[in-house]
Amino acid sequence: MKVAIFGKRRQTAEDIGRIHRLMECLGSHGVFVAVERRFYDALTRESDAVLNADDVFDGPDFSADFALSVGGDGTFLRTACAVGSKEIPIIGFNTGHLGFLAEESLADAPDVVGNLVEGRYIIESRSLLEVRAAGDNLRTGLSGAAYALNEVAILRHDSASMITVDTSLDDIAVASYQGDGLIISTPTGSTAYNLSVGGPIVQPTAPCWVLSPVAPHALTMRPLVVSDNHVIETSVQSRAETYRVNLDGRLLVLPIDTRLSIRRAPFAVKVLHRPDHTFVDTLSSKLLWGMSRR
Repeated sequence: MKVAIFGKRRQTAEDIGRIHRLMECLGSHGVFVAVERRFYDALTRESDAVLNADDVFDGPDFSADFALSVGGDGTFLRTACAVGSKEIPIIGFNTGHLGFLAEESLADAPDVVGNLVEGRYIIESRSLLEVRAAGDNLRTGLSGAAYALNEVAILRHDSASMITVDTSLDDIAVASYQGDGLIISTPTGSTAYNLSVGGPIVQPTAPCWVLSPVAPHALTMRPLVVSDNHVIETSVQSRAETYRVNLDGRLLVLPIDTRLSIRRAPFAVKVLHRPDHTFVDTLSSKLLWGMSRR
């Protein structure tokens, strides 16, 4: 068995010690451990101990049976981006804040590794958004395809004025969202930016997208849940010459005439959980779901 480990570069001294113990635990079970170079270099600078790694790799040129993400949800999203279409199952160890995606604790590493080696786990498929852009003045990497596990946020850029996001589903006009922008969220991302603007929480495996306006100018503009078999197309009107597109925290500034086409990606992100895991457990532990303060 081979695992590829990704992580955020800034870790506490306590977590660095736990990361070393995680690698030692993997090694004691005969697991081949490959570590992303920038994470390896960061840990090496912060620690006097030698890392128990069998290989160090750069970029997307790697293979593994499982990927380990050590950090917060941002690190998990970066790991998912690195894994891409390989569909390698990802385990998230949380050393960040809330940790919706990175839900395991480094303190529980022996149990997690034991379950992994003995095959006691479940794998959940999470859909992604595929984004394509077209426009006469387009000069960005988005001219190909880009992917988002949480959301695509279309936002005003260089002006305090509202923008209008004209939105359609399979060539059927849905609405012209006037305000600060529009979030197109996956079920996974329903507990991220979508939740902060009043969008609904969605079970991560549900086959849908959520369209949530950001600071809408009309009270009638409410979040909308649609099937994920649609193609969503957007165009933007604004006094500014550009607008922003945020894909899981990756920011692009696009010319105002750029049109976006958004659909379900042809591959999924595989998230590995303990065998007794449920979505309600995550809601209870992260959002205190259903708990009364009375």
